[in-house]
Amino acid sequence: MSTPHFETEAIRTQIERSQFLEHSSPLYLTSSYIFEDAEDMRASFSEEKERNIYSRFSNPNTSEFVEKIAKMEGAETGYAFATGMSAVFSSLAALLNSGDHVISSRSVFGSTHSLFTKFFPKWNISHTYFKVNEVEKIESLIKPETKIIFAETPTNPGVDIIDLEKLGEIAKKHNLILVIDNCFATPYIQNPIKYGAHLVIHSATKMIDGQGRVLGGVTVGNADLIREIYLFSRNTGPALSPFNAWILSKSLETLAVRLEKHSENALKLAEFLETHPNVQHVKYPFLKSHPQYETAKKQMRLGGNIISFEIKGGIDAGRKFVNSVQLCSRSANLGDTRSIVTHPASTTHSKLSEEDRLEVGITDGLIRTSVGLEHIDDIIADIKQALS
Repeated sequence: MSTPHFETEAIRTQIERSQFLEHSSPLYLTSSYIFEDAEDMRASFSEEKERNIYSRFSNPNTSEFVEKIAKMEGAETGYAFATGMSAVFSSLAALLNSGDHVISSRSVFGSTHSLFTKFFPKWNISHTYFKVNEVEKIESLIKPETKIIFAETPTNPGVDIIDLEKLGEIAKKHNLILVIDNCFATPYIQNPIKYGAHLVIHSATKMIDGQGRVLGGVTVGNADLIREIYLFSRNTGPALSPFNAWILSKSLETLAVRLEKHSENALKLAEFLETHPNVQHVKYPFLKSHPQYETAKKQMRLGGNIISFEIKGGIDAGRKFVNSVQLCSRSANLGDTRSIVTHPASTTHSKLSEEDRLEVGITDGLIRTSVGLEHIDDIIADIKQALS
């Protein structure tokens, strides 16, 4: 049989059935596992045997979830985390030593920015930012102590696109580790490993869950690097719970069909927003007006469900819009079945200085919209009345 398609892998990748021959994978709510005898216990802890020891290390449900993501991303293996940010922190902390240097895109999630600016410096780990439209300048930023290139694409919340192929070429040329936060795209829309990424990180809380229920994160990629991340995480304890892993693994079964509809709705809403007189500009990867449209079409299967747009009138207009929505939810989350509007300047990126926010395009009137699965006519009607 030929290699199964994405949807088939997502549905049919399962852990081994128990003696009860269940059709759907059961939930393994256990903190620990028993051993046959002292020798079995010794061999297991010395890793001569590959088996479950303690659910902080591994669990059948987390193993199934990781295996699915690894297959979807074309990765060798991975490790699952309690949240997306624990995946980002643990993956970087496991690989970086005092004195190391990271090159990162300037447009990163607010908490990732805090890692680079507030916490890593305490351990003598430095960073340099590059702008999303200045990838060609990365090589001039490389130092002898540079170890990692980190980037999000599409970015949060500006929905900018960074050329993964160019990043992969630079990382290979200079023997650097390329780490990509693929949260907005998911494994269905984009596979950074094809372009040279060594590690891919997801906040599974977002589109992978898709219904706003549980928190989770995952990193997949090169087995040697994942081994270091596993050893770090085994001792520091950011593991994903079995229940959340079970939920997320089930969610992956519908990821493809959900993203097709999310992306269809998002494109229609983006096209509407481009015509509205109270909207200054719109960014959506598959709009031809997007400055990195050609790059998006090259490396993404679909445009995803996130739109950013600037309302005329600044911060007052932005707040008025958020207060005026009736169908859409006011929330800091994204990737839900329900459409969500967020005002980044006062929420997700509020801890950044005004200068830092403007540097990555987070203006006072910027709105991030996570387009859900409601009927598109109802979504547009709500956005239209709120803008008016």
